[in-house]
Amino acid sequence: MTARVLVPLPDHDFDVTEVAVPWKLLTEAGHEVVFATEKGNKPAADPRLLEGVLFGQLGAEPEAKAFYRELEGAPAFTRPILWSDIDPDACAAMLLPGGHAPGMRQYLSSRILADKVAEFWTLGRPVGAICHGVLILARTRAAGTERSVIADRRTTCLPKYMERGAYYLTAWRLGRYYRTYAAYVQDEVTAALAEPGQFVRGPLTQRRGTATDDSAAFVVQDGSYLSARWPGDAYLFGERFRHLLQEPAAR
Repeated sequence: MTARVLVPLPDHDFDVTEVAVPWKLLTEAGHEVVFATEKGNKPAADPRLLEGVLFGQLGAEPEAKAFYRELEGAPAFTRPILWSDIDPDACAAMLLPGGHAPGMRQYLSSRILADKVAEFWTLGRPVGAICHGVLILARTRAAGTERSVIADRRTTCLPKYMERGAYYLTAWRLGRYYRTYAAYVQDEVTAALAEPGQFVRGPLTQRRGTATDDSAAFVVQDGSYLSARWPGDAYLFGERFRHLLQEPAAR
């Protein structure tokens, strides 16, 4: 059976790989991916990840960039729905990609989007979040409470050592490009959990998983919630999310 998967995005600056790879895997499996932006305009990925962050390096891998070029012509991407028009009940699953460039703040800090995410969460359907996308869940309050919707879940997100390392490597040239907020993603996510031990960092490595070798990739599944750390997990994340959609509760 096929499923309708909602993918909210900012107007610009999202991560190329974290959007294009899951989109490719899900659509190849026959699922419908619906995009949503604040104003309903065609979004754009972080250009540095397409061109190379520093001296042509540190950007997306060639295959992910090819998937993104294909995505740019997809009708659902060129004509996204509005965040305010999201009907949670009309979607079987939600996927929250990440990105670290300044344009991501529009998406990560939106009250409108957080309210839609909170409404979707109550349905108990599959939710996937990768990298900074986990921040949306950490900041989204469960209905009638001051607790995050993931307060009682195990989760991963962008680990502090990765965020800090990328910042120190590039700050001399790019300033705070790799520091979206003053707090590290890991610190904010961990603070939203009932117990610090619910955060799972994953292995200390910066090797990327690929379509044919996911030995370096890492994800955490807790019930219908799936999380991943960074673009290097995108293939495994997309594949595991596809499996979640095949479970009876997701249909």
